[in-house]
Amino acid sequence: MALDNPAFSRNSAFSSQGAAAVAKNVSAQQLQEMYNQPATLPDREVMTVENTVAKTAGAFAVLLVGAAVGWLVTPAMPWLFWVGAIVGFALALVNIFKREPSPALILAYAGAQGIFLGGISLMFEAAYAGIVAQAVIGTLAVVGVTLALFASGKVRASKKATKIFLIAMVGYLVFSLVNMILIWTGVNTDPWGLLGAEIFGIPLGLVIGVLVILMGAYSLVLDFDAIQQGVRNRAPKKYGWSGAFGIMVTVIWLYLEILRFLAIARD
Repeated sequence: MALDNPAFSRNSAFSSQGAAAVAKNVSAQQLQEMYNQPATLPDREVMTVENTVAKTAGAFAVLLVGAAVGWLVTPAMPWLFWVGAIVGFALALVNIFKREPSPALILAYAGAQGIFLGGISLMFEAAYAGIVAQAVIGTLAVVGVTLALFASGKVRASKKATKIFLIAMVGYLVFSLVNMILIWTGVNTDPWGLLGAEIFGIPLGLVIGVLVILMGAYSLVLDFDAIQQGVRNRAPKKYGWSGAFGIMVTVIWLYLEILRFLAIARD
């Protein structure tokens, strides 16, 4: 299931087929010898939930520092948060396509995205007082509920649900691209573009927003599932950074969607 998340897709350590693939390439005698040998890595060198949580906390700490900088500096340098957005996007691509995680690049991504989030949050706060606190609380609530349901075993990733998720994600990306083009070209003069259109008096952005937030929650399930697979496969400790990166990407996306959802609701 980890293969469905780009943050984990290039690492066989997060795949349930990783161990089986190794077994196919060795003889029965070699396989028996491997089983008779002690574990390749000592326990302190393998990925665990605890060290992944620690790395995730560290990455989010950098994100928050970047957000504080973006919030404070944007009034004097309004272009800075756009720089953070571009640099963050570039670093996201680099981290996704690297075969092995780089802590420095992941932390740099967290800092750049933090500057972007701080700047754009300030802009939303200036237009809608109190909206940032609401978005933060909403994001924490979704993450907390999703984590609790996953930990209890009540919610799990499945092949069918993941296929639906991927189709919905592609559809949403195409819709967002078309909407952005319509706004930039002036074809649609509504500040929200197609999201501002009403259906039975309800803005389309609210309907789509609910669906996208649910998609974000399922993306978190995929992240948790990938980390669980990595722990089971005794992946090297460094891959905890991949887990931290995957969760951070999802949480940032979720926060931005909730922020926009609240703004459309207030309009």
